[in-house]
Amino acid sequence: MLQGRREEVPDRGRKKILILGVGNLLLSDEGVGVHVAERMMEMELPPGVEVMEGGTDGFGLMHVILEADRLILVDAVKGGGPPGSVYRFDVEDCPTAPDVFKTSVHQISILEVIHLSGLIGSTPQTTIIGVEPKSTSMGMELSPEVEAEIPKVIRTVQEVVAASLDHFPENRVVSA
Repeated sequence: MLQGRREEVPDRGRKKILILGVGNLLLSDEGVGVHVAERMMEMELPPGVEVMEGGTDGFGLMHVILEADRLILVDAVKGGGPPGSVYRFDVEDCPTAPDVFKTSVHQISILEVIHLSGLIGSTPQTTIIGVEPKSTSMGMELSPEVEAEIPKVIRTVQEVVAASLDHFPENRVVSA
């Protein structure tokens, strides 16, 4: 199920910046993206910026990805660093082909969905904020190492949003 915060401000040609937190909340640190999205939904964000938790929807997220002009994806990423390490990279830096043989479309990853979006529309400029998990065992709680890095993850997302707003002047708030 998708949940998100919709902006109340009229569109006025603004570009849509989507912060999408994905992962499985039942597998402890694998759900870090969803935890970050839930916390950012409580924050005041600039006009045109939307936060959504995408869970494990895979192909179900295609329409929200296609509607975004800029995508900031938050997810667990195994990069080989210590638990809680925060990574930042662009989707173009990720392989387009799956690294393992898959037997079902249900096994499609969010990276594959982002890459496939270019076949039926346009792939938004995408930055991935990844967090090294400690545990992906059953459990709803984040490990202490990953939980401690949530403020850093949110600051990193905010930095990407701020840089994106520099490229979308139509999203700036004009004071009267």
